[in-house]
Amino acid sequence: MDIKAYVLAKAGEARAGARSLAKASSQQKNDALLGMAGAIRKRSRELIRENAKDIAFAREKGLSRAMIDRLTLTSKRINEMAQGLAEVAALPDPVGEVIRMWQRPNGMTVGRMRVPIGVIGIIYESRPNVTADATSLCLKAGNAVILRGGSEAVHSNKAIVKILRDAAKQHGIHQGAISFIDLVDRTAVMEMLKLEGIIDLIIPRGGEGLIRAVTENSRIPVLKHYKGVCHVFVDRDADLQMAEDICFNAKVQRPGTCNAMETMLIDKGIARRFLPGMIKRFRDAGVVVKGCPETKKIVPAVETATDRDFYNEYLDLILNVKVVKDMDAAMEHIAQYSSAHSDAIVTKDYAKGLRFLREVDSSAVLINASTRLNDGFQFGLGAEIGISTDKIHARGPMGLEELTCTKFIVFGSGQLRE
Repeated sequence: MDIKAYVLAKAGEARAGARSLAKASSQQKNDALLGMAGAIRKRSRELIRENAKDIAFAREKGLSRAMIDRLTLTSKRINEMAQGLAEVAALPDPVGEVIRMWQRPNGMTVGRMRVPIGVIGIIYESRPNVTADATSLCLKAGNAVILRGGSEAVHSNKAIVKILRDAAKQHGIHQGAISFIDLVDRTAVMEMLKLEGIIDLIIPRGGEGLIRAVTENSRIPVLKHYKGVCHVFVDRDADLQMAEDICFNAKVQRPGTCNAMETMLIDKGIARRFLPGMIKRFRDAGVVVKGCPETKKIVPAVETATDRDFYNEYLDLILNVKVVKDMDAAMEHIAQYSSAHSDAIVTKDYAKGLRFLREVDSSAVLINASTRLNDGFQFGLGAEIGISTDKIHARGPMGLEELTCTKFIVFGSGQLRE
């Protein structure tokens, strides 16, 4: 079978799975997810054995230590994968929820009901745990999923999918609801992106290059975020100790994530009081600090930040610092350089905080809190399949509700259009 026929067959299987899964009860889906969690734990040795093949290949290819770390499945990570499946089972089922009802003058009642999207394609890199995470969320929301992981994790992903499919079958779930494209040839991805009318939505998870390639080639709607260029603005009316703690957390707690701060903006009115101690704390933690001319006047030892630097998503212990005239200047900077992911203000001025919320156009805007909190679990969604910076359908962390759409429902008693 050639690649095009192979991908089409997988997609057809997923379409059949979606039709079957749409009729599954909440209890059936929950039982299947709990069965998957148990099977993942029970077959952990099998996963570690297959994962070792991927790690050996990654070392042969000279992949970075960070990449190999993301690829590695340990007993702890396998247990976390299983726990994630169980946690999704415990979440409320959004399918069938009627979110609004109203009555028309002719007596008919109109409403909107949450329904599955259908077939969701997930194209992702590196982390094998995404296979279980994406499957659990799609299944709970009534969607079939077609998974296409990176070539570096193919053995791990195949093993996880087999375990999940076996458990799904035991609980009466159509196996097509969990489909996996195990071809490492990139042509398979291009064929997948052509299947408009069979696949309903594509969600890419990975680096900016992957997401741009998917978006440029897809005939199917894509939910995406290209990168996270996130800011924290420290206002002149901020509690400076709070500001220091928030900025440190936003940069240092986990710098390789999309919601880590990449640029710290400081109100000129408090820059001389705030920056020396803050920059020392960053540098003591191994952060390379790049500053604007005003910053360098206050702390000459920092490196020089160029205009190009302010567009960078470093995903590392590197930080831009810029002194701005006031909040208006901070918001102008954010409007120009932000990727509309996560932006925060630290201030004791309530009116300023509310204005910042209204005027900064990002997927999450925070007052007196770290950008690292823009996360489905932290927001109480239970889990997320990714963080969207799009403005249509879903924006911000995507939980179960964001993996559904709505349809209109009508209750009539013989009404006709006149």
